[in-house]
Amino acid sequence: MPDSWRVIREWPVLILEELEGGGAARVILNRPEKRNALNPDLAEAMLEALEIVRARPDIKAVVTKGSGPSFSSGLDLYYLRGASEGPPRDWDRPSVTAQLFEAVRAFPRVMIAQVHGYCLGGALAFMNSHDLVVAAANAQLGMPEILRGSFGQMATSTLYHSVIPHKKAALIQFTGRNISGEEADRLGLVSLAVPEEELEQATTDLAREIGSRHLAPLQNAKIAAQLGRDLSLPQAIHLDWLLGSRQRLAVDPLAHVEDYLKSQSGGTNAEYKRPDR
Repeated sequence: MPDSWRVIREWPVLILEELEGGGAARVILNRPEKRNALNPDLAEAMLEALEIVRARPDIKAVVTKGSGPSFSSGLDLYYLRGASEGPPRDWDRPSVTAQLFEAVRAFPRVMIAQVHGYCLGGALAFMNSHDLVVAAANAQLGMPEILRGSFGQMATSTLYHSVIPHKKAALIQFTGRNISGEEADRLGLVSLAVPEEELEQATTDLAREIGSRHLAPLQNAKIAAQLGRDLSLPQAIHLDWLLGSRQRLAVDPLAHVEDYLKSQSGGTNAEYKRPDR
């Protein structure tokens, strides 16, 4: 059966869709004439879209993609210039784009970035805020900020906080050179790189796979990953124990052991679905 995406709501700069029968939603950045450069209108629309998804427990995964030739060229420089001309922002009042990055990182669904074309600067920070990234092999990822006289706010912290080697991160930051989606896959900066013509289907298949799972284990897995990586190992283990208790309030992980074991006879079978998902 072909995939069918249905529009839930449209904004002038963003479209929210759901994968019919797939347990997934998709947010489309819709400023193609500006290469989907991130600005307050787009950030606020996405924050609203996430709140719509929050009210839908049947949606387990959210894909973010860009319309037109690129995922996103980064933060809108005209927006940044206008913001910098005003009085300095209080340190406890982050910009709406910074709020968006943190909202995506902490959102209680699995967030998947579908990256094609250019993903630069602030868009790299936005991409890094997602749990999973599927990139076109020929996508171009990078930090051009150093070329125009900036160190790369948000992109720097999210890049160096990723699992790629420090020296590789420094090469991306200090030179302003782009790397391909294929190279980003080798470095571990993205989850998977595929030929561009396969990108949409590969991302949709991944979202559908995650969308077939029970919401509670997915949410607790995200909490364990996002909080646990900032803790010491003993603290992370303690967090896992706490999350185990939290999870059992929503779902019994051992409720269908016989069905599960039968499905795994002969080897791992990732097609298994809990009947109460």
